[in-house]
Amino acid sequence: MWKIIKLLLPALIPSWNFFDVIVPSPRIQFSIIKSINDASDWQEFRPRPGHISFLTMLRRMLWNPTWNESLFLVSCAERLLENPTAHSEKEIFKRIKAELVADNDKEALLKFRLLFIHREGDELKEKVEYESQPQAIVEDMNK
Repeated sequence: MWKIIKLLLPALIPSWNFFDVIVPSPRIQFSIIKSINDASDWQEFRPRPGHISFLTMLRRMLWNPTWNESLFLVSCAERLLENPTAHSEKEIFKRIKAELVADNDKEALLKFRLLFIHREGDELKEKVEYESQPQAIVEDMNK
């Protein structure tokens, strides 16, 4: 019996050393442009709400697929910074495009960047770590 408890204990009581280091997570921002030379107007992708009700918080503890997908995107962003692959960039583009296709011009281009916010004294500073090349929001079906 003691062996079973000993095996279950780490699963029931998480380790305080779960994370090796605590660092800021990247924020994903996107911009929709008409041509490659246009200036970017950056918007945060899936910004966190300033306030949620207690009932919403309870519901989200049991069912929150959008937040799970957002965590996946943070993971893709971190991988993109550590070891850039086409897969991570493709997954981020795919999720952003899925939310934008219905609302935008078929000729528009989309790009995203990964931004870190850190504190220096009393100020919050932003640092862009990655910026993608523009892609068409709506892919050409004839390719």
